[in-house]
Amino acid sequence: MQNSSLRLWRRHFFYRAERLRTTWKFRFGIAAVVILLTWATSRWWTAAIADSLICERDVASADAILIENFDPDYLLFERAAALRQRALASRVLVPVPADAFGPNTVARAIAQTMAEIGRVGAIELVPIREVEPISLNAALDVRDFVMRRQIRSVIVVAPLFRSRRSALVYGATLGRAGISVRCEPVAENRSPESWTSTSHGVQNVLEQWLKLQYYRFYVLPFRAPDRL
Repeated sequence: MQNSSLRLWRRHFFYRAERLRTTWKFRFGIAAVVILLTWATSRWWTAAIADSLICERDVASADAILIENFDPDYLLFERAAALRQRALASRVLVPVPADAFGPNTVARAIAQTMAEIGRVGAIELVPIREVEPISLNAALDVRDFVMRRQIRSVIVVAPLFRSRRSALVYGATLGRAGISVRCEPVAENRSPESWTSTSHGVQNVLEQWLKLQYYRFYVLPFRAPDRL
């Protein structure tokens, strides 16, 4: 009787339960299957990640070619020269950081040297501010520049894995001002299939993916509306 009363009292404070736990063999097997599937499908998902960073190539006649010059790259100037030679646009715009006196002297010299080596011909320097978020503020400066010069359409020549972000930003700034924006992605020495072959390629793609999400889900929805 006493034991029965004790059990009744204890049930208000304690209970007994059975726990089912997996063995280390099961957990090891699941991890092995995940690793195997990741490796077996790597050609698909690595290409998919890279493709998500690349804008849809859309080249037609425009008023100007806009070279994305945040990280000066000879290949961008070379592609701009090829587009100009095809008579797709007569003007080439090159954004460069500006100081209180106009385009930065060093940035101006680098842009002009790149244009000379790439045989682009005459270029027009577009002074931009390097203020966060840099891509958005630079695009707004470009928008003001092209509107003052009555340019109604541009071909944006951008690095391959940055090009989707460039298309989004210029579409949200120039596009809303009635300026047609086309995109020309330029491949470097990496492709959607080969970016995982070097640590620099992996770093570049991951960085561009994170920045794309940052602009897509934060900057353009929340920071851009007040400036457009």
